[in-house]
Formats: sequence, C-alpha cells, structure tokens
Amino acid sequence: MSSLTVLATQVSDIAREAGHVIMAIYQQDFAIFDKADKSPLTEADLAAHNVIVAGLKSISDLPILSEESADIVWSERSQWQRYWLVDPLDGTKEFIKKNGEFTVNIALIELGQPVLGVVYAPVLDSLYVGIVGEQAYKVENGQQSTITTAPHVSAERWKVVGSRSHQSPEIESFLAALDGDKELVAMGSSLKLCLVAEGRAHLYPRLGPTSEWDTAAAHAVVLAAGGSVTQLSVGQTPAQATQPLVYNQKESLLNPFFLVSAQALNP
Repeated sequence: MSSLTVLATQVSDIAREAGHVIMAIYQQDFAIFDKADKSPLTEADLAAHNVIVAGLKSISDLPILSEESADIVWSERSQWQRYWLVDPLDGTKEFIKKNGEFTVNIALIELGQPVLGVVYAPVLDSLYVGIVGEQAYKVENGQQSTITTAPHVSAERWKVVGSRSHQSPEIESFLAALDGDKELVAMGSSLKLCLVAEGRAHLYPRLGPTSEWDTAAAHAVVLAAGGSVTQLSVGQTPAQATQPLVYNQKESLLNPFFLVSAQALNP
C-alpha cells in the first residue's frame, strides 16, 4: 500500500468528519455572513475549516492553505513545494439554497500539481478519491467502485457540464464549436469536475472566476480517473487547451479559465 493510499484513507475520514459537522448546521437555521468580496459565508464553513485543519495537523506537518485562512503572504507561500489545499465547504450558495450540491474539498499539492484529492458531498453521502498515477474511486451507500472518464466518441452526443442559470456568450460560443448534438448537465460545486471523472460528462468548460481551493481536490480525481484539467482561453477549442492548470505558482489565488476533459493530455 503506497503512502498516498494511506493518506487518502486518513483524509477521507477527515472529510467525512467535516461533513458531519456541516450537516448538523445544515439541518437547522444558520447564520450567513458576507466576506470581504461579498461572497456568502456560513458558520458551517468555519466549523468544517476547524475540523479539517485539526485533522490534517494530526497526520502531517505540511502547511495548510484553506479558503478560510488564505491570508498567507506570497513570500511565504511561494516557498511551499508540498502543502494541503482545502475548501471546507465548496458551494456555499448551494448550501444556503439547501439543494445538497455542496462538497468538502481536500487536496495534497506537490510542485504545483494535485497528487491526492478527496471530495465529499455530505447530503449525498458520496465520496470521491483521486490518487494520481494510482486510482480513482467513489464510495456511495457504503460501496466502493473504481471510476474512469469516458472520452467522447464520434457521432455521440456531447455531455457538457454547465451552470443551472443562463449560459454566458463565451460558453455559447464554446458549445457552438463542438460538432454534433450537445446535452447540458447541471451540477453545483466541485461535483461538476467529478461528473467528468466518473464518466457522466465529457467536458466542463469554466469561463468564469474560481479560486485554487475550488478545483484542486476534484482536479486530482479527474487526473486519477484518466482525464485532464487545462487552462482555457476564450475562443479556444478543446484540442487547443493543452496547458495544465497549476497551483501556487503566482501571488493571486484565482484560477485562469479552464477546461475539464474526459480525454487525457497527449504525453
């Protein structure tokens, strides 16, 4: 059993524990605050953050970058070669709407790339794990099953993950460039990437703002399942998006636009 496999089990336990704390708050009335950028924050975000940080500190001495403690100066963060990247509650808007499509995201980053990712959806009790270079799997209803991407084949309808709301002109243009019929698959939070990882969608183009903690854990799941996550510019086709999405390589923690694909990058 590899060291990453052992870590995956430990991190899965931590993610589930955070999920239990989130659910205790989810089933009650809860307070909602506005962060500095006006995005919503709930007491569940903070409670999950505390559980995850304590859990990770108990299994390693690596630095931890969490959405709820992201004010680490670049001069310090730029020295990190290996660290934990955490979103304690991804999909706060989904949490507030109580539609169940929110997740706990925990990733291990090495030299700018995710090597281990755990995504847990507490309401669905679905756990996704990606150990890059080894395996990707899903645990649901107590059953563990291997997951793999399902690349698009000729004449097949494209299944594209997107927003539940109106699509931007940039996304409309991206879809128009795909040959054949398209079907939009709607989902919230990092579960959008997981849909590609488990073969339920071919592509997830993101031409809107995200932060590094939003994507890292599910990025690892996609890579481990045989897919890719690459930088995407407006007007590019899937074949033109060949630059991998990377982490902690710049002062800003915002991601560039990106494309999640069931197709692996050509070596």
